[in-house]
Amino acid sequence: MKYNKTTLKKLEELLKAADYRIRYEKGQFQSGYCLVKQQRQIVMNKFYTTEARIQSLLDILAQVGLSEEVELSENLQKFWTELLPILAQQREQIEAAKEQEEAPSEIG
Repeated sequence: MKYNKTTLKKLEELLKAADYRIRYEKGQFQSGYCLVKQQRQIVMNKFYTTEARIQSLLDILAQVGLSEEVELSENLQKFWTELLPILAQQREQIEAAKEQEEAPSEIG
């Protein structure tokens, strides 16, 4: 996948189709974004590069996915299909990181 403005625009469109509102704000976000699930809002650090924004949106999509009820245009549906393997890999990385955090550390 190319990390360019076109890709960023498509990711934003996917999330908007799923009723997420994306805001670009100033802030000290540890991971580059803040996801408010109850309000379906994504607050992204406005100083992030296009590549960092794309990576953050991919992280979010890997976490929240898309409901089957979300209606996508033909182009967005094709893009979503291309993203599925990438998101599966993202999910695996997220789960592995969680497992490492939860694993008891050895004190010797």
